[in-house]
Amino acid sequence: MFAQTVQAQVPVAFAGPGAGTAPLTWGQKAIMQDMRETGWTHNVSGAHPVPAGVTVEQVADEFAALMARHPALRMRLGAVDGSSPCQVVSAAGETVLDVVDVPDDADPADVAAFAYDLGHARLLSHYDLYRDWSVKMAVIRHRGALVHRVLTIDHLVVDGTATSLILADLGLAGRPDRRVADPRTVQILDLGRREETPPLRRVSDRAVRHWAGHLRDVPPLTFGEPAAGGRRGHRYWHGRFSSPAAYLAVRAIAARTRTDTSRVLLAVIAVAIGRATGVSPLTAKLIVGNRFRPGFAEAIAPLSQNGVLRVDTADTTVDEVVARARRAAVSAGKYAYYDPAQLAEVSDRLDAERGYPARITCRINDRRVTTRQAADGGLHDDPVTAERIRRRADETFLVWDGPLDHLPEQMFITVEDQPETVHLQVIFDFGCFTEEQAERLLRGVEEVAVEAALDPAAPTRVTTGSAGG
Repeated sequence: MFAQTVQAQVPVAFAGPGAGTAPLTWGQKAIMQDMRETGWTHNVSGAHPVPAGVTVEQVADEFAALMARHPALRMRLGAVDGSSPCQVVSAAGETVLDVVDVPDDADPADVAAFAYDLGHARLLSHYDLYRDWSVKMAVIRHRGALVHRVLTIDHLVVDGTATSLILADLGLAGRPDRRVADPRTVQILDLGRREETPPLRRVSDRAVRHWAGHLRDVPPLTFGEPAAGGRRGHRYWHGRFSSPAAYLAVRAIAARTRTDTSRVLLAVIAVAIGRATGVSPLTAKLIVGNRFRPGFAEAIAPLSQNGVLRVDTADTTVDEVVARARRAAVSAGKYAYYDPAQLAEVSDRLDAERGYPARITCRINDRRVTTRQAADGGLHDDPVTAERIRRRADETFLVWDGPLDHLPEQMFITVEDQPETVHLQVIFDFGCFTEEQAERLLRGVEEVAVEAALDPAAPTRVTTGSAGG
């Protein structure tokens, strides 16, 4: 963006407790599998404004304190017997704080865009965690003052909740910058060791049995075999769909059915899929945070794993699908903590038993944090009317942002943390979907939600005899 920038590197020494070596955690194994399948970095990265008057020295001190406080941020990969990776937490080390100077005559809006672009570039930059530290930090300096901080963390040490906790430590999440530590919080090395013990091996056994019950009779692919074609010569495309009208409608359904907006969104998405594709029941992977387990609430570790669920949407009402989705999501969450290597072994055995390989190629991820709480709060305070929904309908938009090289799923829908709207990041395999189907599915999310918000008896309009999922 700028013809000239100057970058300096400030050494940041750190030291902290919790050093040692342990096996990879189940969450780390799951992330590594995703990295292999997608080729994506899965980094977490973003730019944040710096309060006026903050100095480079203060940011460097905060960086050192952050590394000291969290052993996970001092983790790098090692090798067991020269082959299988393990996690190694160092007692001390040194990293750098990048200081990027931009021209004095730059417009502040352009500087903010530059910071965003740097965060995005680091989002896509691959780590070598056998060598690199898992956290990178940069500050942007304009006219002698720090104006933006860019924080990037490798997904092998954090998930969405852990990232929010780290941002809170740095005062970047609208919460106090220090919390009273929960003495039950598990550290990342101890988590890797615990997952090798008999009690947690039994947890994995139960979860894998649950998965096996869903995998035993699934088709080869959720949405059928891909065909030649694509969109403008590309099979995989990502886009964004946003609907404030659907947000109001989902809140109304949640209030009426006495559940939360996550369950309602799951049901509405499943019905929209059924209408657009004929797939019912839908078997899908649901990303589960696992934070409800003892000692996990504030752990700095990747704890999210895929759960599996099945929801029948045919020949019933949307409210009934909400009830089904709620029950299915509870089971998915209960059995979403397991050793991915064990699940892979069972999947291979089931492939051999049924006589063909099969994969669940629909994944749904509700990664809202702050806006989920807002959406679920005060559900009964402000009744949703047809007029309120109508006034917001013109704000709906769908845009296709561009192609991707590869996607292991045929469809991946993420509910984003955007206020007062249902904001979906979506990726489709256009070898399996037409563009018209994909658009009908996404706009169907709003259509289904609005119909059900205004009519408790609204039918799904998905018929029996649809292709199985």
